[in-house]
Amino acid sequence: MKYANEIFFFVFALILWGLLYGSRFILTADKTSQPKKLWLTALTLTATSFTLFALASTITLSLLTLANTCFVASFIYFGLFCRSLSVPIPKKVNILVLVGLLAFAVLFEYLRQKGLFIERVGLITLIGGACFIWELRELRQFRGIGSTQLRFLFYTIVIELVLTAARFIALYIDGGFTTPNLYQEGVVSTSIRWAWLGISILSYVVVLGYWLEKLSIENVQVASENEKITGLLKEKERLIYGLMKANKTAATGALSASIAHELNQPLGASNLNIQFLKMKLEKGVLNPELGKEILDSLEEDNKRAATIVKSLRSIFGDSNSNPEEVRVDDLITKVLNIVTPELRSKNIQIQLRVDEGLKIRVNSAEIEQVVLNLLNNAGQSLANSGTLLRRITIEATKVGKSIRLSIADNGAGVPVEFQPQLFELLSTTKQTGMGLGLWLCKHIVTRYGGSIHYEDAVDGGARFIVELPSAG
Repeated sequence: MKYANEIFFFVFALILWGLLYGSRFILTADKTSQPKKLWLTALTLTATSFTLFALASTITLSLLTLANTCFVASFIYFGLFCRSLSVPIPKKVNILVLVGLLAFAVLFEYLRQKGLFIERVGLITLIGGACFIWELRELRQFRGIGSTQLRFLFYTIVIELVLTAARFIALYIDGGFTTPNLYQEGVVSTSIRWAWLGISILSYVVVLGYWLEKLSIENVQVASENEKITGLLKEKERLIYGLMKANKTAATGALSASIAHELNQPLGASNLNIQFLKMKLEKGVLNPELGKEILDSLEEDNKRAATIVKSLRSIFGDSNSNPEEVRVDDLITKVLNIVTPELRSKNIQIQLRVDEGLKIRVNSAEIEQVVLNLLNNAGQSLANSGTLLRRITIEATKVGKSIRLSIADNGAGVPVEFQPQLFELLSTTKQTGMGLGLWLCKHIVTRYGGSIHYEDAVDGGARFIVELPSAG
């Protein structure tokens, strides 16, 4: 068949171009990888050389010089690829390669015009064999690792080396001194040549398999790391929940005496009214007006106690964590129902400046705990200060698309050296306590896209400002 060589070269070129196109998704995944760039260069040069071999006989035989130059360049860049798996390749190597290829092209063109075909094949065999030995030396260190693809690549290159030498020997035996060019090469050497080129294509396929193998391992590692990260995030949430529970318990202990005193007042009044009502009933002197007065008083005391219990349940109970629209004034009122007796016992006044209609979308119990922590801190600070007129000011206003809530006292404030660490975990300026309060406040507020910060109050003391997205 007259154009059998050309057809084979064309088919091989199509296979390589298809391989190059099919592997683009792997190569573009990591554009900075030097081994991938070198492998891509070698593959492109091989595909180009096969294409030129297919066209040279019908266009001009001078294309054989360019085709063989690309072919030799593919050997070199494949060797550089093998080398880059171990160590980075300096950029200046590219310049040396280009100079060497230019010298090769000049020499090959001279041999094409003045020399023999077997001399040109001998030159290719010499360079190719040297590159294959170099590649094998670079891959030897990978034979003991877990990559089956690199181990298989080692064996394909061994076969290429053997076939390269075998082709030259067959050409010599088959009358290579009289063969004008590769299109008129003998049957035996031609068959070996096609086997060699087929194995070279297999080497590129093996490297592609190596990229896929590596990508698969990386995906497994990423999945494993994601699973660990998910577990750590869940553990973090459990830890934070535990810290919030611990903080609630600490707050409950600090307020328990005050809460008991506040509940005893309506309960004591109710008990006295009940005793008085029983006495009147036993004597049969209870008139409707007096009975109604006593029942109204009992109802009022019951509502007062129920309000205190409801506020306690809202703040310290295990409530649903789903956010909902909450009125800021209602939220502050619930907290004040708890802390007001304690603050009064310390002669602390509450100044309230809360605009009406302010709404935020949060979990009410969590933000109530933030307000409770800040009020507790302010109360303790004032109790330990020498201030006679003790005052806590609570303000809430709308600023742009945010609700700004500030709690300020006229105590001693926070020393400058402690201010940068105020919101850090386990950081506290108190002699007692775990240093959870302000850290939890920041954690809760930031979960809802808000912020919290400290500043010195205008008239002295501390001022904490909480900003949360407005729901209205």
